Amino acid sequence: MARLLDGGDLVVVCPEGTTCREPYLLRFSPLFAELADEVNPVAVRAAAGMFYGTSTSPSAKCFDSVFFLMNPSPEYGVHFLEPVATAGAGAGSSIEVANRVQRVIAGALGYEATTLTRKAKYLLLAGNEGGVATNRSNNK
Repeated sequence: MARLLDGGDLVVVCPEGTTCREPYLLRFSPLFAELADEVNPVAVRAAAGMFYGTSTSPSAKCFDSVFFLMNPSPEYGVHFLEPVATAGAGAGSSIEVANRVQRVIAGALGYEATTLTRKAKYLLLAGNEGGVATNRSNNK
């Protein structure tokens, strides 16, 4: 990334993945696959032994990093993976590219790729869509 930035190239970071404690990777949005002819996947694993920074309550999300850092030895693992073509012969649609990148990252982390979206995960676990709650009575 530093080499690209030093050369004046444009670098776009599209965070995708999961916010759960189990080894599953949520379905990726295909939008990142439409930004460039090639993407460079980076797999990041946050390891926690005691406190998990992955709340499902929108009002408690601000404490996620605090809980993660409360661990006696919080750990991040970073894996830089081979580039994946998003355009050209054999690349497929942006949805196919997103699914391929999801499988590559899941494989590097030892996770299972799922078809669950972030919204579906939050509906299953917390009964909401994962958004920030607003007071709609003030919007009259």
